[in-house]
Amino acid sequence: MTRSKYALGIDYGTESARVLLVDVATGEEVATSVYEYRDGVIDEVLPGTDIRLPPDFALQNPADYIEALRQTVPAVLATAGVSAADVVGIGTDFTACTMLPIDKHGVPLCMKPEWRENPYAWVKLWKHHAAQPEANRLNAIARERGEAFLARYGGKISSEWLIPKIWETLNKAPQVYEAADRFIEAADWIVLQLTGNERRNSCTAGYKAIWNKQSGYPSDDFFAALDPRLRHVVDEKLSRHIYPLGERAGGLTKEMAQLTGLREGTAVAVGNVDAHVSVPAVTVVEPGRMVMIMGTSTCHMVLGTEQHIVEGMCGVVEDGIIPGYFGYEAGQSGVGDIFAWFVDHAVPPEYHEEARRRGLNVHQVLEERAAQQRPGEHGLLALDWWNGNRSILVDVDLSGLLVGATLATRAEDIYRALIEATAFGTRIIMETFEKSGVKVNEVVACGGLPERNKLLMQLYVDITGREFKIAQSKLAGALGAAMFGAVAAGKAAGGYDTIFAAAQKMAHLKDEVYRPNVEHRPVYDQLYAEYVRLYDTFGRGENPVMKTLKRIRAEALGVGGGSAVCP
Repeated sequence: MTRSKYALGIDYGTESARVLLVDVATGEEVATSVYEYRDGVIDEVLPGTDIRLPPDFALQNPADYIEALRQTVPAVLATAGVSAADVVGIGTDFTACTMLPIDKHGVPLCMKPEWRENPYAWVKLWKHHAAQPEANRLNAIARERGEAFLARYGGKISSEWLIPKIWETLNKAPQVYEAADRFIEAADWIVLQLTGNERRNSCTAGYKAIWNKQSGYPSDDFFAALDPRLRHVVDEKLSRHIYPLGERAGGLTKEMAQLTGLREGTAVAVGNVDAHVSVPAVTVVEPGRMVMIMGTSTCHMVLGTEQHIVEGMCGVVEDGIIPGYFGYEAGQSGVGDIFAWFVDHAVPPEYHEEARRRGLNVHQVLEERAAQQRPGEHGLLALDWWNGNRSILVDVDLSGLLVGATLATRAEDIYRALIEATAFGTRIIMETFEKSGVKVNEVVACGGLPERNKLLMQLYVDITGREFKIAQSKLAGALGAAMFGAVAAGKAAGGYDTIFAAAQKMAHLKDEVYRPNVEHRPVYDQLYAEYVRLYDTFGRGENPVMKTLKRIRAEALGVGGGSAVCP
């Protein structure tokens, strides 16, 4: 009897790392383990110090990434009773752009005593937004110079991405910039730790670092136009060697084999991004099917056979998701985070007490009450910009808005209005894609929200007018990473030679399908029209009050803040 072979997927998220052991032949998820980062998201005080961080900072501790391996990989092997000899490949994915400065040995500067108290020596998490001034200036210079790359990113480079974050370090902490041998995506750093090989992946390079398969990075002259000190940033602080998805980055080192309980030499795939790696994990390996990864934020991914320019997209990258296709990305930088903020900071005590009494969480109580309402009954409308707008405005200086509240407004009314706002945000993204020639014929959802909130899913299908299918796996990122791990191993070792072959066997959808209620469409069309009116008024410069308020706040706190006008 042939022994089963397995692949490991390691999904590094915002608050935790999730490890999944998968049967390569069937996609059966045989064991999983989660490690909650000890330091989590560092956005107030630097660990072990009393150093307070400026606004818009979001850091992490890379030691948490290693500890996650130590804790979770042996746990899944033990739980499943699987021998390390039967694990053929390892794949990883990461939030992005999550980046860090390292020395020539690959050691993060924040792990060195002399740099531990400098915030710029730490990992900058994807939602670190303090580089907005640099992003604004980069976009202005790129427009002035007529840089062709700008259109591939919807007309703006985000403050979340690699170059603005590097430039921010150069401006605010030049000593850290000089001390860094190079800056690297966490997705590539963890692969460097696992294999001893630096293999920068084409996904993060393409979507987050302005790299293009045909033309490479922008010219040295462009970087010099940003700042003369950045002229040679690619050769001095990055790398021009970029590796395709699914390629074998190397074999597991002896040290990492001892740490994890795996075999030395086990195939490790080139790194990937958490959203992008989820696409084949939900059976999508062809154009026209949008994948929505719905959690604290939402990413919208779709494949195409041609390159189109789409306003506000996060990027279009050749082979960026699946080999042979152009991969399009858009996103909303606050979704589940918004609902969590509301529950944590704005829901009256009696709702919390009811949740405790009934053995529920507050989200479930609010969902239950909000589900009893008819569309439009609460009389509210919101803009979903509590964490800025990623697509299609690409502006982190925007903020949330709630219109229509009265003394009769209740918590469940606001909760439903916030969900509807995020659904309206998705609808405008879908319509922008289609106006630009990128078809969205079907939607597949994955992530934590589709699993937990049925009201949210029904509101999304009612508002967008599209059916939503649901991924079978609750851990699509980790499953996708495991699939690429199987591809890195190759068919001869018990894996697969292509991600297309892996998807046929390892990816599955639920039978459950959410379908629109056509009776609700007229009301939501009216509300959507008003949402678009607010969207344009506050998002396109007609009323810059959100930016003005952010500037006033920053001045009151005595720190730098976002721009007061649209870039």
